[in-house]
Amino acid sequence: MNLLIPCVGGLKSILVEEDISLAGLYDKIYGKLGLSSDTMDLVLSYSPPLNKKCNPLVLKDDEDVAALLAARSDSTCKIPLGVIVERTEVCAYEKSSQESSDDTDGSHDGFRDNYFDVDYCDSEPTDVGSSRQKLPVFRNVERTENDNGASVTQPAEGNPVVDPLLRLTGAASDEPVNVPTTEASDSSFRDGSDLHEGKYFNTKKDLKRKLSDIAMKGNFEFQTRKSNRSLWVIECIDPNCSWRLRASKIVPESTKFVIRKYVGVHCCFLLNRNANHRQATYVVIGEQVAPQYVGVEKGPGLKGVQTFARTKLGAQISYYKAWRGRKHAHTLIRGSPEQSFHILPSYFHMLEKLNPGTVTRIEVDGESRFKYLFLAFGVAIRGFRYMRKVVGIDSTFLKGQYRGVLLVATAQDGNGQCYPLAWGIVDSENEDAWTWFLTQLKEVIGDTDELALISDRAPSIKKAISTVFEKAHHGACAWHVAQNIKNKFKCADIMGSYWSAVNAYRCEDFAGYMTEISHRYPRVAEYLENEVGFEKWSQCHYPGLRYNITTTNMVESLNSMLVNARDFPYVALLDVIQEKMSKWWNDRRIVAMAITAPLTPSRESEFRPRFAQSNGRHTLQLNPVTYHVKGGELEGVVDIFNKTCTCKEFDIDKLPCVHAIAAAHHAQVSVYSLVSPYYTKEYYVLAYGETIYPVGSQSQWDVPNEVATRVVLPREVKERKRGRPKTSRFPSVGEFRKRKNRCGKCGAYGHYKKKCNSQTGSTEGNQPTDVPV
Repeated sequence: MNLLIPCVGGLKSILVEEDISLAGLYDKIYGKLGLSSDTMDLVLSYSPPLNKKCNPLVLKDDEDVAALLAARSDSTCKIPLGVIVERTEVCAYEKSSQESSDDTDGSHDGFRDNYFDVDYCDSEPTDVGSSRQKLPVFRNVERTENDNGASVTQPAEGNPVVDPLLRLTGAASDEPVNVPTTEASDSSFRDGSDLHEGKYFNTKKDLKRKLSDIAMKGNFEFQTRKSNRSLWVIECIDPNCSWRLRASKIVPESTKFVIRKYVGVHCCFLLNRNANHRQATYVVIGEQVAPQYVGVEKGPGLKGVQTFARTKLGAQISYYKAWRGRKHAHTLIRGSPEQSFHILPSYFHMLEKLNPGTVTRIEVDGESRFKYLFLAFGVAIRGFRYMRKVVGIDSTFLKGQYRGVLLVATAQDGNGQCYPLAWGIVDSENEDAWTWFLTQLKEVIGDTDELALISDRAPSIKKAISTVFEKAHHGACAWHVAQNIKNKFKCADIMGSYWSAVNAYRCEDFAGYMTEISHRYPRVAEYLENEVGFEKWSQCHYPGLRYNITTTNMVESLNSMLVNARDFPYVALLDVIQEKMSKWWNDRRIVAMAITAPLTPSRESEFRPRFAQSNGRHTLQLNPVTYHVKGGELEGVVDIFNKTCTCKEFDIDKLPCVHAIAAAHHAQVSVYSLVSPYYTKEYYVLAYGETIYPVGSQSQWDVPNEVATRVVLPREVKERKRGRPKTSRFPSVGEFRKRKNRCGKCGAYGHYKKKCNSQTGSTEGNQPTDVPV
């Protein structure tokens, strides 16, 4: 039978009989290698053809030789004979085995520490098409530390090693070739890490995270040989590779892990690398990509996560794994939805503590499950006294795991910007939820005749406002009414007349526009008068003081601001709201302090053209406070004491009209004295004079025990259907979404097949530039 011995330049073979003894085998190998049995001892071993990794078997007697020959004849691949040449009389393998018969950390897992005291390296393929392509070869080694303090493998002192695979020569020599193994050979490589024996990690999780990062960056994979609460043993996925690591607890009571044994040299083939890296789990991906979500609302999308994994980690991941990785990153940065409910009472306590006057409410059911929450910052509550008493109310749906609806109440400052007053989260947009929210809002802003509430025409809002607010006046959003008209009556061509009627200051002008609408679309005029009511959408018929605010655009702007944060957990969403408001208050304070004119910038720019138009007007004084102003398209009678004008523009806007400016010049009165204080720099500065403070890190919170132990459980939600979760909602009352028609002939948008002008079916000349995405 033919036996193979790996040597430099290839394999050497010896022909042996099937009944050869161990002594006869030694004689043949001494003769084949040209060595003297007087000065050199040989240790013969071989790796059995098993599917799992095991220690090489050392030939000690004739039965071992018979077993080798039997395995050689039964195996489909060639089994080379490992040869260790040493000067001493003690077998290095037997010596190392005796010294390390017990586990270092006392764990009885059958995986001894001396397993790592044996170094392996590559070998040439044993046979074409063989499943076992690399052959482990024993060396006599010991562990030392290099200049950087890292544990490395070196030949044992006094026991020079001949690597039969790489360095064994056929020349007759009494001195074996000593090959140091501190550097990787041509066919091996180091993992490039700073790991070494004795290195500590706070937890097993930290160690796993470190090894996963090393594996992905080093472009190799490992598998777990054994793992429990106190032990972790891993090895390269290639069964013949030398890379491995063993770590265990320092003491059983501790959580710290220490590396007991570590071999950082790889000798596996590149063919064994897999683009779908097993260490690239969604947890690892999430931890790696998490920094990109810090301080931003959106961050990388799923395609961006896949690109990050491919370019930074060298791993190809699926779309689903990218989704799970991004979700895990969100949890690391923003917390889990369940944790958000748990810390909500403590979070509200810190907001009230750091921002005096802040009002927070949490409503739970009989099982302590979350129902509603309410938040109004004390800074905004105190600043509302410097706002026009017009409050827009609206809602937007949330897209997180527990869904819900975000309710918003906002005013508008003297510069025409949103001034958020209160926020609420409820289960759905229903009458009970709106009644609860408006009840909390009433405690914050009060209920007076001067107060105007603007919203869409949802029945739940109308009923809740009539129940809670007895003195305030309710108005409908003119934009929602317009969308409802276009949806119900298909008459978009009269929108110009409709908006002229909405913004008309005088009832006479309003009647003219309504006559035009009724002549063309009588049903629309009847709808606006009877079903909606003129007093709800027309500013000249509104019973209260609405100024020039006819829509809820100020609330819609807030909803658009939170478009990316609506799938956050509740506390993370409130953090975004607090951060936005803090930034707005600071930026607007800086702008307000820099104003040199008496009015806010937007009102000053609106006021100046009226000055130019007032020139050349003829003014006649009727009494000490009343003036008749002629000239232009419309005359006006101005009362500078009561701040009114027959054109009604001065009455509704509370900003002097052209007639009032002319009267003020004639009376030698400062025109700015006629302006409402809500538009002045003074009120603008006072509205943003205070600061909204964040709650800081949770580790810095100082919360009483009765608050910290309050139980708020997540509310029960319906199980979602399979597939991608929906992120769009059904249109509310008065809201209409226009659809783009697509031609079935040419594929272009904007027309039907019957009206298509294309003769060949080509889209050339018919494809519009604004194709919907």
